[in-house]
Amino acid sequence: MSNGNSVTLVGNVTRDPELRFTPNGQATASFGLAVNRRWQNRQTQEWEEATSFFDVVCWREMAENVSETLTRGARVIVTGRLEQRSWETAEGDKRSKVEVVADELGPSLRWATAQVVKNERRGPDSGPGGGSARSATHASAPPAAQGAGEAFGSYDEEPF
Repeated sequence: MSNGNSVTLVGNVTRDPELRFTPNGQATASFGLAVNRRWQNRQTQEWEEATSFFDVVCWREMAENVSETLTRGARVIVTGRLEQRSWETAEGDKRSKVEVVADELGPSLRWATAQVVKNERRGPDSGPGGGSARSATHASAPPAAQGAGEAFGSYDEEPF
C-alpha cells in the first residue's frame, strides 16, 4: 500500500470468527489474533515471551470464507491496514479501538497443511451467501496449539 499504513501479522486465532451483515447486506467477520514474540535475554540467557492481541476485521467474500474456514487455534497470516473506529456507549462515554482490516488472509503452512478450493466468481447481484461455491480451506493448528488452554502455544521463533 502506498499510504504507509500496512501491517502483516502471523498468529493464532483466539476466538472463532463472528459473521454479521450490515443493513445493506454486506458481510463482515471479526476474530481475535494472538501474536507471540519470543527472544533470548542477552544478560540472563533466559527465553522471554510477550503476546500481543489484535482484532481482525474482514469484509465481503473474505468475511464469508473466513467464517467458514477459521477456528480458534488456527495459525494464520494476515496482511491489511490499521483503522481506528470510534463510537459512543449508551451512557454517552466515548470509546475507540484500533483494528486490523484484512486485505489478504491465509493459513500458515509452517506447522500445518491446507486444502484450498477456489470459489466461483460472484456477480454484482449475488446477495449474501448467494451464488458461490464455499471455500474448503481447513487450516489445522499445530499440535501445541490444539489444547483448550493452549490456543496460542509457545513456538521457538527467532526475533526480527
